[in-house]
Amino acid sequence: MIEVDISSFIFDADFVSSVTVSWHGFFSFVAVLTAVLLVGRWAPLYQLDPDDVLSVAVWAIIGGVIGARVVHVIDTWDAIYTANPLRILYIWKGGIAVWGAILGGFIGGSAYAWLGNYWERRKHPDGEAPPSKFPVGTLADLTAPALLFVQSIGRVGDIINGEHCARATEQFFGFQWVHPETAARICANGFTNAAHPVIVLEMAWNMLALAVIWQLRGRLKPAGMIFALYIALYSIGRFGVSFLREDRIWALGMQEAHYIALLMLAITIPLLAFKARLTERAEEKPAVFERGTRADRRRRQRKA
Repeated sequence: MIEVDISSFIFDADFVSSVTVSWHGFFSFVAVLTAVLLVGRWAPLYQLDPDDVLSVAVWAIIGGVIGARVVHVIDTWDAIYTANPLRILYIWKGGIAVWGAILGGFIGGSAYAWLGNYWERRKHPDGEAPPSKFPVGTLADLTAPALLFVQSIGRVGDIINGEHCARATEQFFGFQWVHPETAARICANGFTNAAHPVIVLEMAWNMLALAVIWQLRGRLKPAGMIFALYIALYSIGRFGVSFLREDRIWALGMQEAHYIALLMLAITIPLLAFKARLTERAEEKPAVFERGTRADRRRRQRKA
């Protein structure tokens, strides 16, 4: 088996009992920062202004945090929050769900993009509005490979912390967390005996899905189909891995993540089957955008 003898906390400040920094929180921060840097760097390849993309990213992050918390609370309401609903607000104490982060981020970013496009059209009541400033499908395709990559970064913190209870295993690849502060101590397996490395399996699947998406980048049309493929591939992997996890059973022996995955597949598979098409990859010519302050860019836009 593989032993993990690391505290869940990078530090736990004695002078302020509520100040703690966990590995999960640290790697989640690194993941968000990496996602922002990647989408900003890739934006010109999609003929998008990095500043516009980063504006959308801010609201996608906000939506992702809210969504991650909501899905977690729904899944663990009876076990954690029934007695004290105020604990819902204690997000710094942990408790987020990847599915919620993905869906909440998409909703938050799409809502901001839709409102941005709406106000751009309002500036041109004569019907001669410029091309969409925030094309939702293109923005989604831009973020898809970044999401797969940064999800795996965030999961490193889960491995160190010993989060996500899993079924027992006697195989050599089983994980056992032995540090007394590990989160795995609340699980039936993983602390006193070895458990399946469910997070490692999910990370491996993410990297495989990333390889597929990267090969189809720029070839799968119309806009939005790369993101749909990302959701479909992640759903397949998460559906399978969740059978090795020991989260709360909702019905028919399946967990919340199973039902979200099935819902996403019911949406994305028909979409890909009837709408997606493969094309030749066009030569990537990054657009060049003039930098400067926001005021400078607004002045240039008014002159144009």
